[in-house]
Amino acid sequence: MNRSDLIHKVSKKVSHLKNSDVIEATFLLTDLISNTLYKKDRVEIRSFGTFSVRERSARLARNPKTASSILVSSKFHSYFRPSKLLKQVVNN
Repeated sequence: MNRSDLIHKVSKKVSHLKNSDVIEATFLLTDLISNTLYKKDRVEIRSFGTFSVRERSARLARNPKTASSILVSSKFHSYFRPSKLLKQVVNN
């Protein structure tokens, strides 16, 4: 499911909201999560999961074309850990 599918399904399910309100709420939510992760904080949504940022350390990688070694600097990546409830819903 992509963002437009999500907006469409929420609009159908909650008929008393305007489509523009659902679009704005979806963009606000994703922006809020992104900005919080940018600050290296975590976002916890009860019964859904936790978004956080983890650091990947610097490492030596290889260029597949030339087989030469390249030093890849350390970087941060987003990480999602689902809640127990979400795991149960997905597995059943």
